[in-house]
Amino acid sequence: HTDDTDVLLRIHHVIGELPTYGYRRVWALLRRQAELDGMPAINAKRVYRIMRQNALLLGRKPAVPPSKRAHTGRVAVKESNQRWCSDGFEFCCDNGERLRVTFALDCCDREALHWAV
Repeated sequence: HTDDTDVLLRIHHVIGELPTYGYRRVWALLRRQAELDGMPAINAKRVYRIMRQNALLLGRKPAVPPSKRAHTGRVAVKESNQRWCSDGFEFCCDNGERLRVTFALDCCDREALHWAV
């Protein structure tokens, strides 16, 4: 690993300008710069190893705990006209014309509030 010092200098240059970049983004910038300069590409594992050995890796983001609210896949609305949903579809008729239908439904009683052809 004799030329790791050159890569380390380039990593320090990138991190100096963009300190919130992790090894993947640093690697992408180094790879792009190497392509522009006509140099051989740098392996992502190598960038990771060099950054790990020099304590340049970012800390991991804390895991977000899952929601305690139960989700059954249904939208529960107690009264009409509180929540609407919409959809649409399009199909071709036998004569080649296209028919497009859009509609809005009330999520409580599934009544069609409006539709258009």
